[in-house]
Amino acid sequence: MSTVTIEPFIRCSRRGGAFGLVSRRAKIMKPCSLKPPSNDAGFRGFKSQRRDHAIRASSASGTALVEKFESTDGGGDGDVFFKETFWVTRTEAVDGKIFVRLDQRNDKGNWHLTVGCSLPGKWILHWGVTYMDDEGSEWDLPPESMRPSHSISIKGYAMETPLEKSSEEDMFHEVKIDIDPKSAIAAINFVLKDAETGAWYQHKGRDFKVPLVDYLLDESNVVGAKRGFSIWPGALLSNILLNTQSSSKSSDSSNQSKDPKQEIRQLEAFYEEQPICKQVSIENSLTISAKKCPKTGKIILYLDTDLPGQVVVHWGVCKDGNKNWEIPAAPHPPETSIFKNKALRTLLQPKEDGNGCSGLFNLEKELVGFLFVLKLNENTWIKCMGNDFYIPLSSLNSLDAPPGQEKSVSSSVSGKTGEVNTVESNQEDSRTTTDGIITEITSVDNDISSKKSRKTKTKEAHKNILQEIERLAAEAYSIFRSSIPTFSVESVSISETQEVPPKISSGTGSGYEILLQGFNWESNKSGRWYWELKEKAAEISTLGFTVIWLPPATESVSPEGYMPKDLYNLNSRYGNIDELKDLVRRLHEVGIKVLGDVVLNHRCAHYQNKNGVWNIFGGRLNWDDRAVVADDPHFQGRGNKSSGDNFHAAPNIDHSQDFVRKDLKEWLCWLREEIGYDGWRLDFVRGFWGGYVKDYLDASKPYFAVGEYWDSLSYKYNEMDYNQDAHRQRIIDWINATNGTAGAFDVTTKGILHAALERCEYWRLSDPKGKPPGVVGWWPSRAVTFIENHDTGSTQGHWRFPNGKEMLGYAYILTHPGTPAVFFDHMFSHYRSQIAALLSLRKRNKIHCRSTVHISKAERDVYAAVIDGKVAMKIGPGYYEPASWPRKWSLSIEGKDYKVWEAS
Repeated sequence: MSTVTIEPFIRCSRRGGAFGLVSRRAKIMKPCSLKPPSNDAGFRGFKSQRRDHAIRASSASGTALVEKFESTDGGGDGDVFFKETFWVTRTEAVDGKIFVRLDQRNDKGNWHLTVGCSLPGKWILHWGVTYMDDEGSEWDLPPESMRPSHSISIKGYAMETPLEKSSEEDMFHEVKIDIDPKSAIAAINFVLKDAETGAWYQHKGRDFKVPLVDYLLDESNVVGAKRGFSIWPGALLSNILLNTQSSSKSSDSSNQSKDPKQEIRQLEAFYEEQPICKQVSIENSLTISAKKCPKTGKIILYLDTDLPGQVVVHWGVCKDGNKNWEIPAAPHPPETSIFKNKALRTLLQPKEDGNGCSGLFNLEKELVGFLFVLKLNENTWIKCMGNDFYIPLSSLNSLDAPPGQEKSVSSSVSGKTGEVNTVESNQEDSRTTTDGIITEITSVDNDISSKKSRKTKTKEAHKNILQEIERLAAEAYSIFRSSIPTFSVESVSISETQEVPPKISSGTGSGYEILLQGFNWESNKSGRWYWELKEKAAEISTLGFTVIWLPPATESVSPEGYMPKDLYNLNSRYGNIDELKDLVRRLHEVGIKVLGDVVLNHRCAHYQNKNGVWNIFGGRLNWDDRAVVADDPHFQGRGNKSSGDNFHAAPNIDHSQDFVRKDLKEWLCWLREEIGYDGWRLDFVRGFWGGYVKDYLDASKPYFAVGEYWDSLSYKYNEMDYNQDAHRQRIIDWINATNGTAGAFDVTTKGILHAALERCEYWRLSDPKGKPPGVVGWWPSRAVTFIENHDTGSTQGHWRFPNGKEMLGYAYILTHPGTPAVFFDHMFSHYRSQIAALLSLRKRNKIHCRSTVHISKAERDVYAAVIDGKVAMKIGPGYYEPASWPRKWSLSIEGKDYKVWEAS
């Protein structure tokens, strides 16, 4: 979980003025992007304060330019042969406040804790309570009476409650929690989550804590308890504490020796606020119009935008279809300069109303196209889907989409483009193609030499040979220029007959594995889940699954198993150890490998240390606080600092300790021998270095292993970025740290499928190089693809797949490379027959984790691909049919907005 640390609280009077939204413009504008118009674009109505920009004097105002464009003879939109509007989404830093208020609800003694935020967005309060007799964790679920409406429990230790406006006119989002001062609750702990960006806001790098008892007052992260903490330079401090009861007592009485946990303080009303800064999304538009002047025959192009500041158009023209930049002949618009003898730069002129700027370009009629990019500053350039904007000026050219159709474009930030290590790719096919062309050219060249030497070459033969060379050279150049790999007939036929040998490794299994998640979030409640799965074993095998992932088997503070306590105690809510052994034995009988879900990142303690902190362990692995990382603020460990992200609900284990690694390796080997597990699903691997995972896997020698590396994708608030390379690179880095001994769930692909299917933006499913945009596009053999699991779906629903689109997701992952995982709830539902058909097709065509993908289409409303030259598929409402040459196709599976074909 990524964390944003914010400054210490400002105490202020509850009579203070309303919180204002103040824009804080950076000296260097942040990267921005262009996107199609959207009805649900985040924060569209927000108006931030903007700094005025000085613009150089110009010979024509924006209004005059419009008049000149519209007054051209034959004016009016009827003569406009091109008009297109793009939407620019940029970010701007805006200041706001988080506030915390404790006040008395009524004269019956009940209280309200209110947490709110003045900034727009989707805010979630992630909170829990500490009980006076708490065992093992500072966070626990509150009683039902405290939980506001719409709250959901998180893994048995916390609640998530959305902040809401009391009315549409209200600028504050807030949530109120009822408090009974007579309850056994010692404190309320919380952090604030921005659901749009995935950012978490803490207090001094720790959770906020509102203490309700005196013995917690000395902790550094408390809110509303200390009256005299220091003020940082320039901060405003205003402190009003409203004493609801007279709390003056003699010091003799307060100093009496008693159990500190029985000292319940008299609650005092308080109000505190915290400044925060958030990047908000602001929309601007860019409209380009072109028309031909009937008098002069010249082309008049008008560019209009409401982008603020000095916007420069970096532009040129082209005289043929190759889109090569050239500088047109003068005259040029005002404020134009030549850039390196390759292009022109024109400063757009401010409009009279001050809302944006515009420019008018007079172009010769012989020109074929107008090319440009926008420059906002030295670091930010606005492009169209990573390419130059291209405006056709001749009927010989046309846009990729008809005029008026929405377009998706993106920004480029100079000097910030990083190279990515691509571990595995499908470039061999394009190399084979180009090598074949070179061979053919060489052959033709030899033929020319041969004919020359024999002096039998006729003029017609000479012409035919030159045409053949020209054709082959054009084909080679096309492959070089294209970002989408081109597959020749020869390469397809090789792929068709090639069969990957079943080499076994823990990162891939055989390479042909199909995984079933064998439980959901509610499976523990039956108390007999192992028995229920045993009854389904033969059916699961018949469906085509080769591996099943079972739930955590260890004793756990939470019934679902993800808060383990005694690792060697395998009697859980799913069943006892004997029932688990019977289940594994039965699954092996029907040919299914079994993965155990192991939680190595954290462990719940049995005992408290001398400071009352739960960090002493019991059972067979009776570790002390040296096994706990030193930088986990909740549990006072004496180990080394964590090698990953902390999980705040339980002590995070220090894997750098030799005794910890030795014990965990012995435990994993015991599970392999005693239970019969074939491999592992590794929980929360973000919490510790992947090199330790390699150590554990080398010792336990699993058939297959997969890690859960789940963090947030890149968003511009509620808009997902097109480029998710940084996200998939983090997953790749973890796999690399394990030396490829484990695969990882392809969270990147799941997130991109969400955006593509929800918004009908199927172009997202191809990266700039024409490959799948997730982990499966870079390291397919280590990508475990999925669309749902017990966390994202089931009754938790933290990141539920778009409703009604599940089969489009399965049509994608079950036809593509990687190791696909199917969720139990989907397999045993009304989707069963459709998923079963896709499973059968995958096995019949021997699609494996390293299969090759040729993306045929990735457009607004359709995605289509050919896999291994044997399977073609499409998802989305748009049209696609595979080419009937060089092979014929037969439609095998069809559903709502998806089709799958097999080569005849």
